[in-house]
Amino acid sequence: MVKAGLFAISLGILQAQAADSDFNQALIAANNDNISMLDNYQASMQDSVLGYYPEYWKLGSDLVTQSPQAILSFVSRYPNSAMSEKLAADYIETKVQAGDFASARLLVPYVTNADEAESCAIGQVQAMAGDPLVFSEFNRVWLKTSKQPESCLGLARLMVSSPLKSAQDRQQRLWTLLRSGELGNAVQVGQRLGITLDFAELNYIAANAFNYLQNAPLASSTDQAKFLFAIARLADSSVDMAAGQINQYRSRLPQDVMRYAYRIVAYKAANSVMQNGFNAQSVSWFDQSYGYSFSDEEAESYARQAVRFGQWNAVLRAVDSMSLPLQQERMWQYWFARASEQRGGDPTAQEQGRAAARAFYTNLALEEDYYGLLARDRLGQSLTKLGTSYNPTTQDFQRLDSDVHFRRAFALYNINASASYSNREWNWAVRQAYLKHDDGMILAAASRANTMGWYDRAIYAAERTTKLHNYELQFLTPFREQVIQHSSNVGIDPAWVYGLIRQESRFVLAARSHVGAGGLMQIMPDTAKWIARQLGESYTGAALSSMQTNIRYGTFYLSHIHGQLSNQPVLATAGYNAGPNRAKRWQPTDMPLEADQYTESIPLLETRDYVKHVMTNATYYGLLLGRSNQTLAQRMGKIPVQY
Repeated sequence: MVKAGLFAISLGILQAQAADSDFNQALIAANNDNISMLDNYQASMQDSVLGYYPEYWKLGSDLVTQSPQAILSFVSRYPNSAMSEKLAADYIETKVQAGDFASARLLVPYVTNADEAESCAIGQVQAMAGDPLVFSEFNRVWLKTSKQPESCLGLARLMVSSPLKSAQDRQQRLWTLLRSGELGNAVQVGQRLGITLDFAELNYIAANAFNYLQNAPLASSTDQAKFLFAIARLADSSVDMAAGQINQYRSRLPQDVMRYAYRIVAYKAANSVMQNGFNAQSVSWFDQSYGYSFSDEEAESYARQAVRFGQWNAVLRAVDSMSLPLQQERMWQYWFARASEQRGGDPTAQEQGRAAARAFYTNLALEEDYYGLLARDRLGQSLTKLGTSYNPTTQDFQRLDSDVHFRRAFALYNINASASYSNREWNWAVRQAYLKHDDGMILAAASRANTMGWYDRAIYAAERTTKLHNYELQFLTPFREQVIQHSSNVGIDPAWVYGLIRQESRFVLAARSHVGAGGLMQIMPDTAKWIARQLGESYTGAALSSMQTNIRYGTFYLSHIHGQLSNQPVLATAGYNAGPNRAKRWQPTDMPLEADQYTESIPLLETRDYVKHVMTNATYYGLLLGRSNQTLAQRMGKIPVQY
């Protein structure tokens, strides 16, 4: 009987594994819209932990025509699962786009972890159901002109009719839309204010902004809106010419119009660094616009320009102009503290500023991210050792083995399924464990993923614990012999190389970027060809897929950029991501600059965040590789002037 029982268990495991293996074929059927084949796979995979996928694909193939009851049936049978969440969220977005808010509303309770697009779609559903307070929750979309999902744009359009929005609010949105050239939305808001804007006339002004401004009328709100539009279009080509026009009209402009006109040229100057370089006048223009409400994107531009030029009082004004949620972000708490340290005035005011800064730094230093390490540096606290690492127990692994979410993720990985599915299930599993405060199971999952070579998910999990941590899993060191050897061969710090690889690829050998960069160190093919020539080697397309070659080429290139850019690691890190010429153009021209100021003012968000992550990673890797007394400030150094 014992043998028979063991045989039955083994047979069941083999059958489940066979059912799991049907996933990839079922996905092909789904991609081909072969519903009859999906019906077959739904039957064959019913005992698989992945068994809900064929039905998920069938329902998702035509969400527009699906009834809410069909979606509700799925999410009720597979509650609290990754694909139930995604199906419900996709259904809501689809129905909102189609204007069917009633059907969408039935699925809202089943979306618990919405992204920005899903969140805005849900916001539209709630608004159409008669909840006016929802607009205050989504105020962040009201004045945003940088790219955002269509559902958020739709929500902002609904806000125009909200009784919570005053005439002043609508005026600010109108002027903001004119600044960014969003004429369709501007015309809609103008109508709510009794301002008639004609597309043909606006297009004429856009093409002839300077000529229009030579004799622009200013008597009415409509005239003033057109004046600001003309200033914005002129500033697109020359902020100095636009500022000159404001100065000429200054005595005739209503105060708010004048302030927003300066806001326009300041914002345009701050956001044209890639084309025109840094412009110290942008801070002065922002200062002259002070007194008219800032959108968050305007306040952040103000703050970054003020940080760049060390205009500390302007930094304080900029942070004070942000919304409360933005002020509470660690980034702006750090810069508020940095500015407070520099506060002028009598000795009492200066000491109050330093005391406020110490309080902020002390709070920031409780966490181990970029701003936490910077705060420690400001407090004079070096990083001498990592905390105690928790090693998962047998009980942790037992809970992991019985957790259906992790079982799905591991099953997908084991059959080499698309990472879009295995990563989604993994991330969902980690989130569910996080919500249950089960750090032990999260670290057990990270440990197993590491053993399997699933390094990126191991790091993802290990980063998300709250009380128990394992730093060796957070900062994995695979390929250690090769990283140390090739780093040493070209004279660069292996901790820095590890920090860069962790950010570039999370140690995924087959990683490919959307622009074609490949391998551990994400090297572009043309760069790899150049490196091969420098090394006297022939280049083959398979080179980037070789662990040895990728590390050897990447360390060579990083060392080359390091030498090109004054042996400055922050410049070289920025150059590795954005190109050495850009990193050099962003250097100061008059006097050396603190590295944190240079980094915060990098005009590309991707590169800005990249430098922060790489340098933070490198600090921790320094400890793991045997160094002591690590400080981020020492590692980042100071940024020299261009030469």
